[in-house]
Amino acid sequence: MPLTITGFTAAALAILLVLLALDTIRNRFRTRLPFGLGDDPSLTSASRAHGNLAENAPIALILIALLEYGGADRQILTYVAAAFVLARMLHALGLYTPSKGTPPLPRALGVIATLLIQLGLAGWLVARLL
Repeated sequence: MPLTITGFTAAALAILLVLLALDTIRNRFRTRLPFGLGDDPSLTSASRAHGNLAENAPIALILIALLEYGGADRQILTYVAAAFVLARMLHALGLYTPSKGTPPLPRALGVIATLLIQLGLAGWLVARLL
């Protein structure tokens, strides 16, 4: 059984991850900082956008794959997977948005959506396993 939902989600997240990695590399060349972040806000934003995606995408992909393999409703899973990709894009956009004090709206929405989707996927999986 091909895991097409998982595959398309992984591909979309991989493309986003590569784009964010390239921007981090660009900022490292610009600042001449091969390690660490220094005091450069652009490098910090780029590095954290990349790192945060790398931290959050794997567990979501594992949950999506387990649900898809286990025969969960494909239409709902497709919408949830697409929402996760959108949430990660919003979060990255929010990290690139200058702010004073409170986090920018795209970042806040991206974080909230990411956490809710991960919890929802975990709950859905547990419910199917019981």
